[in-house]
Amino acid sequence: MKLVSKQKAFFSAVLALSIIAAVMLSFPLNAQNPSVGAAELRSVWLTNIDSDVLFERSRLNKALQRLDELNFNTVYPTVWNWGWTLYPSLVAQSVIGRSLDPTPGLQQRDMLKEIVHVGHQKGLTVIPWFEFGFMAPADSQLAKRHPQWLTNRVNGTRIVKEGKDDRVWLNPFHPEVQQFIQNLIVEIVRNYNIDGIQFDDHFGLPSELGYDAYTVALYKKEHNGKAPPREFQNPEWVSWRANKITNYMKRVFTAIKATKKNCIVSVAPNPQRFSYDFFLADWQKWEQMGLIEELVLQIYRNDLNVFNSELEYPEVKAARSHIPVSIGILSGLKGRFVPMQQIETQVQSVRDRKFAGVSFFFYETLWNLAKEKPPQRQTSFAKLFPTPKAYPNLLLGWKA
Repeated sequence: MKLVSKQKAFFSAVLALSIIAAVMLSFPLNAQNPSVGAAELRSVWLTNIDSDVLFERSRLNKALQRLDELNFNTVYPTVWNWGWTLYPSLVAQSVIGRSLDPTPGLQQRDMLKEIVHVGHQKGLTVIPWFEFGFMAPADSQLAKRHPQWLTNRVNGTRIVKEGKDDRVWLNPFHPEVQQFIQNLIVEIVRNYNIDGIQFDDHFGLPSELGYDAYTVALYKKEHNGKAPPREFQNPEWVSWRANKITNYMKRVFTAIKATKKNCIVSVAPNPQRFSYDFFLADWQKWEQMGLIEELVLQIYRNDLNVFNSELEYPEVKAARSHIPVSIGILSGLKGRFVPMQQIETQVQSVRDRKFAGVSFFFYETLWNLAKEKPPQRQTSFAKLFPTPKAYPNLLLGWKA
């Protein structure tokens, strides 16, 4: 009788475990544990251009809450834009004369501190975006105070048009410029509990520039007195400048890691051909050197065939074998609406090819600047991201 009782108990236990297993399998894996086998980047860039999300605390908090409710897991807030820092900066105060962007909505606040605090409360990964890189408005205090830091074309002109705006570029080869930019970056990494920091093509230089006196003298010193080619896309001249920027990227990476070892270095460039030829930003080499821990490739294309072709380049496939590679998708611009159907199709293409995830440019066009009504757009994003998923963190054991 005891044997029969034990057998009954055994089979009852097995039956109970089977029922529990069946119930668990009826739920999606990532609903059981979003951090196990369920990583996917779901991010958005927060900028102060054509968007007011950063300029008021309650508005910012509501945005972060809504992103969390829709199962986004990462935000890239701009922290360096229009020649100003968007956080209180002693480095900016000493160099520019102001510690913070003078826009009224940022005064008496530390926007970055708010994002880190609220974002982390909601489980969001927060990676500040160094949006302007070496670029600055032509009429900025930075440009006016330090004209010797600016670079120019072979004909001496400096202005680079970006839409209707006049821009100038700091010389990334000048030691004082290099130190200033590095100091800004290290200040952010040291003073805020951020998860990483992100750069893009603006951490390079338009290839038509680089003919300032300092850079020409440096080139001559390394070329037996020979001046740089007047053709700005001369391959050797492009390579020389791109290599200098790569060396600086290595220096910045080292400084970041010396300050906070687990701070992720993220880069969000255009495709390699464009980044290298037009911005001297050789992200393929940066990735090969181990200087990138997250790549978010900007593929802002309407044509799906062109979009898909950009995902197949050898340097993209090579990067995917080392680090999380996600795709930046255009959700719209002011005056350029992107239909939700196009966004959904591109997200599916990214998923079909098993990339690490997606990021949208930019927050305001997720649902506020669109032809579809905000509730309709938000419902569509809820369907795209029905359950939570973890940020694909290389430093926490992410695998391709």
